[in-house]
Amino acid sequence: MQTADIRRRWLDYFERNGHTVVPSASLVSDDPSLMFTVAGMVPFVPYLSGLVPAPYPRATSVQKCIRTNDIEEVGKTPRHGTFFQMCGNFSFGDYFKAGAIRYAWGLLTSSEADGGLGFDPEDLWVTVYEEDDEARGIWRDEIGLPDERIQGLGKDTNYWSTGQPGPAGPCSEIFFDRGPAYGIDGGPATDDDRYVEIWNLVFMQYEIADVQSKVDFRIVGELPKQNIDTGMGLERVAFLKQGVDNMYEIDQVRPVLDRAAELAGKTYGANHDDDVRLRVVADHVRSGLMLISDGVTPSNEGRGYILRRLLRRVILSMRLLGVEGATFPELFPVSRDAMRDGYPDVERNFAFISRAAYAEERTFLRTLHSGIEILDDAVGRAQADRTDLAGDTAFLLHDTHGFPIELTLEIAEEAGVAVDEGVFASLMQEQRDRAKADAKAKKGQRADLSVYKELRGLGETLFTGYSELRHESRVLGLVVDGATAREAREGEIAELVLAETSLFAESGGQDSDQGLIVGDGFEAEVLDVQKPVPGLIVHTVKVTVGTIGLDARAETRVDADYRRGATQAHSGTHVVHAALRDVLGPNAHQSGSYNKAGYLRLDFTHSDALSAETKSEIEEISNLAIRSDYDVVTREMDLDEAKSIGAMALFGEKYGDRVRVVDIGGPWSRELCGGTHVSSSAEIGMINLVSESSVGSTNRRVESLVGLEAFRNFAAERAIVQQLTSGLKVPRLEVVSKVQDLSAQLKAAEKKIAAFEAQQLAQRVPDLMAGAERVGDVRAVIASLGSVGSADDIRGLALKLREQFGSEAGVVALAGDAAGKPVVITATTAAARDAGVKAGDLAKLGAGVLGGGGGGKPDLAQGGGTDPARIDPALAEIRRSLQG
Repeated sequence: MQTADIRRRWLDYFERNGHTVVPSASLVSDDPSLMFTVAGMVPFVPYLSGLVPAPYPRATSVQKCIRTNDIEEVGKTPRHGTFFQMCGNFSFGDYFKAGAIRYAWGLLTSSEADGGLGFDPEDLWVTVYEEDDEARGIWRDEIGLPDERIQGLGKDTNYWSTGQPGPAGPCSEIFFDRGPAYGIDGGPATDDDRYVEIWNLVFMQYEIADVQSKVDFRIVGELPKQNIDTGMGLERVAFLKQGVDNMYEIDQVRPVLDRAAELAGKTYGANHDDDVRLRVVADHVRSGLMLISDGVTPSNEGRGYILRRLLRRVILSMRLLGVEGATFPELFPVSRDAMRDGYPDVERNFAFISRAAYAEERTFLRTLHSGIEILDDAVGRAQADRTDLAGDTAFLLHDTHGFPIELTLEIAEEAGVAVDEGVFASLMQEQRDRAKADAKAKKGQRADLSVYKELRGLGETLFTGYSELRHESRVLGLVVDGATAREAREGEIAELVLAETSLFAESGGQDSDQGLIVGDGFEAEVLDVQKPVPGLIVHTVKVTVGTIGLDARAETRVDADYRRGATQAHSGTHVVHAALRDVLGPNAHQSGSYNKAGYLRLDFTHSDALSAETKSEIEEISNLAIRSDYDVVTREMDLDEAKSIGAMALFGEKYGDRVRVVDIGGPWSRELCGGTHVSSSAEIGMINLVSESSVGSTNRRVESLVGLEAFRNFAAERAIVQQLTSGLKVPRLEVVSKVQDLSAQLKAAEKKIAAFEAQQLAQRVPDLMAGAERVGDVRAVIASLGSVGSADDIRGLALKLREQFGSEAGVVALAGDAAGKPVVITATTAAARDAGVKAGDLAKLGAGVLGGGGGGKPDLAQGGGTDPARIDPALAEIRRSLQG
């Protein structure tokens, strides 16, 4: 049974049983506390928690998920994958335990001919929470499962909660027994791989408080509505139904594994270590494909960092399999073909996906080459010293260059060098501890969304600001210091919920409105407007006059100048996006934006920097569109209708069934957008592109000033040009050539000065050699040179001095002040190195005294610092080292 067939059977079964089929949400989670959608229930949390009224009594979905907390287990166990699909059915105050259990058992055990999954009831075991006699009774009495195949377990495995005060409840899990060939008898309680969990039923029954841990909390009482959240692991069921041993061998994953094995010249099943690497490749390629399809691109932070880590683990695994060149152009198309039945977007978006993935591979292969040079140098030093490779070096390679410790160990082992794994492990643990502390701190900063539950229950906030800047409304709720309040007094910062508002809440890249909220006897300055939960608009205000009370009449007043600037910027973003696509082609797709009054920032998919001519062309097309005074038309329609007329949906954005389409010049710019816009393009005023930069291997960013701010910037540049023409006494059109001439003259003068200074230093060689001293086993020149032009001058002098020693054991240690920064250069002859003296060690020692760092090769090294006054003590420390 193919994975896509299992998926269809799930959705058809629950649709026949009255569930609304909900499409999978994006892997990029709406929950601010989560980077990714990590479980099938995540998109339904607002409904399950009661924060937002559920739009349907029961629902079903097959949700895409990403989870990387067990990334080190990928490939080693049958069921750990970073990307997985969770089949879920949900009840929001409708059916409860008996219904959920009956539905699960019915789908699992009904025949394949009848649309079921065809599991033999004799192969299924069940666990329940040890105190949940109701669930045990249903399994035993209604389903007819023998009591010996129903096992009671504790809170640590069979009780669900978010880890925060709120809804919680017992769980019941269904396991498949793979038979004695896979482990010992005894049921799921043995925690053995023989028993594979395929379905988890969560009975949200209670409200909990005083949460100390997963097993330590207080049950406050029963929830007003008892909910059901169940999930079946699609990959787990697939590998059982397909008769393979693990999720890496199912039809959606195995083709990538086989292609990787072919590229590496390996036979899957012949070697355990190679098998693990092949599974890692297959899993991570699929995860990368799905993440990029949902708009995530590689970067050094957040979601992009997780994606980058996955892709680099593929590259490194392929290298450990013996493949050093690029493999993504071979592997990603195979994964696309395996996944497109369930997810057609991977085929539609493949040009974007492949561009992002292939560019990341090219970049990392270059990084890998430089990292191997560092490792080879470290291995060479360890061989010469007959020591282990330092643990901090292994950590640096891991942390900075993305080398897993396995790669470092393998290369070191080939050279006959051991690695100090204890220090490496210690540094890794320190990094994990810092990450956990940071995550805990960030978690503590997040607002508890439960405070909005009652407010959202009063209804959806109506936004009236598309057609008006003022609106009379009523105060529905107040939040002060994170808790609901009956009033907010003068001087307090409060969150204000109204029945309707004309103030725009930050969304779709557009910053929130500025303005006031006024009423009888009070006035409040609007600091921010957000949508903390779907359908609820919350105004953060500072009460400047009087006291705001519940149910008071309140008028929202948008700052008209700010709104005008914001609409100019947002419409300007659409214009620049269309101009980019005109110049660069349809693959230049917006991947992020931010706009506020007078300013816009647009990120777009493109690998190469834009030339000055290209930037000018984009700017000119944008301003020609403004001059053309195109009509800006907004329409509401169904999402499918919007897509059918070519409206552009942007990566990473979430859209409901009804969408707002914004046209500028008809189809020239047609995008889905919920922001505020001008009524004609001429109202934008002016576009002034002020910068273009890289924000990743496949993403560029343009920034522009808009409207009056664009004019002011041009006026400021005009004033600068006027000052230059006056000071240089040349016409405006000759300013550039005059500045170029002056720059060339300055560079020539600097070159002459540098040559003179180098000559002066070279003339000091005889005097410095005359002062050479016997220090320990070597003869050394140790000297402070005072002020010098650059570190290169000191290095050149050190090399000349080293030549004077010939075959003698000689050491040079020179230091100087280069433009206020102390520099120390050390050099050694071959005889000195044979005596155990290394330039890198001496430079590092001296740099430490200077308040900086340094090092290098045994024959030549450099260090620096921050305090030139410490040059003499630094040289004295080097002398003491040589004496020792």
